[in-house]
Amino acid sequence: MPVNKIAYKKLIVELKGKDVTLVAVSKTRPVEEIQELYDLGQRDFGENYVQEMKEKHALLPPDIRWHFIGHLQRNKVKNIIPFVHLIQSVDSLKLLDEINKQAEKQNRTVNCLLQVHIAREETKFGFDKEELSELMISNNGIMQQFQNVKIKGLMGMATLTNDMSIVRSEFRYLKMIFEKIFNQISILSFGMTADYKIAIEEGSRMVRIGSLIFGERN
Repeated sequence: MPVNKIAYKKLIVELKGKDVTLVAVSKTRPVEEIQELYDLGQRDFGENYVQEMKEKHALLPPDIRWHFIGHLQRNKVKNIIPFVHLIQSVDSLKLLDEINKQAEKQNRTVNCLLQVHIAREETKFGFDKEELSELMISNNGIMQQFQNVKIKGLMGMATLTNDMSIVRSEFRYLKMIFEKIFNQISILSFGMTADYKIAIEEGSRMVRIGSLIFGERN
């Protein structure tokens, strides 16, 4: 299925002037479709699976900014460290430590977002408010040990529901946490195809959109 160019161009117009970065979620999509979107000017792409992301990186233009947005297993971190632009789904101290170790081996500093658990579903991953405070605000020096990691902001995923009032309240909660921890130049990433309009209203600066651009997956 070809890229929905009309939907993509409308989305770009909609986001223009709002200081919101579009990450095109390209998981399971063939390289031909990613190339098609790249040719329209898109540079930020999001992937959920390490091996798939690694294979696509090898086949596509080198200036693509690859975002890892799925649940990242520690034993696979080393495979994306050489080229990943932003790891959006850092959901534990153990994962942060592994990213730092592998980045040090590659002589890189890797940009990361801390994933916050804001949804009602237990299947979602992430830090809670207290853990974030201990990590980012306390004086115990936790972050000092991660010299090859740069925390750029927060990411969250809302509850999968048709009740947009629940989604909005979860986004608002994440924005509140963000404002207590970060300055105004940091990244706040939330919002997908179904709820990106609400996300932008509630302060998101990065949205992850797939099916609106690429169509529904098989």
